[in-house]
Amino acid sequence: MKALKRLLPALGLIAGLLLLAPAAWAIDLQVQEVTLEPCPADDVAAQPELRRPAGASCYAMRGTVVNDRRKPVVDTDVFALIVDSSGEPVLQNRTRVGSIGDVPPGSSSFALRLAVPAGTPRPISFRILKARGFNAPVRTRAGVEDELLPLEQDLAG
Repeated sequence: MKALKRLLPALGLIAGLLLLAPAAWAIDLQVQEVTLEPCPADDVAAQPELRRPAGASCYAMRGTVVNDRRKPVVDTDVFALIVDSSGEPVLQNRTRVGSIGDVPPGSSSFALRLAVPAGTPRPISFRILKARGFNAPVRTRAGVEDELLPLEQDLAG
């Protein structure tokens, strides 16, 4: 009985913290009109000095993500199975292809840059495409004064 009296306040504190903490629930979004194509030769990420057999090829994935909710979905990631011409996975043990940040209500375009191992049999394609975000932030938020990186600016345009 004494042990229960000592345990009760701790359980009450834990329950109170759980009730006060905002829950971040995962939300699946529709992804449409997706293309996957080699990055342009003049792309800022091309890094010609690194082009060698052991290097990587740059691909741009562009598409539209649809948020049919009334509120933005935050910290959104895009997942896809990237495959080569024989249907084998290109990015071993990895289906998260990138983050697209916050998605406002409605349709929004997105662009991601992918590094595909050099020598991968072409054409490169994708399967099982989806986007998933949250109703509350789960990552450290960028400040209001923070700007997009040059590669994010180039792909967004």
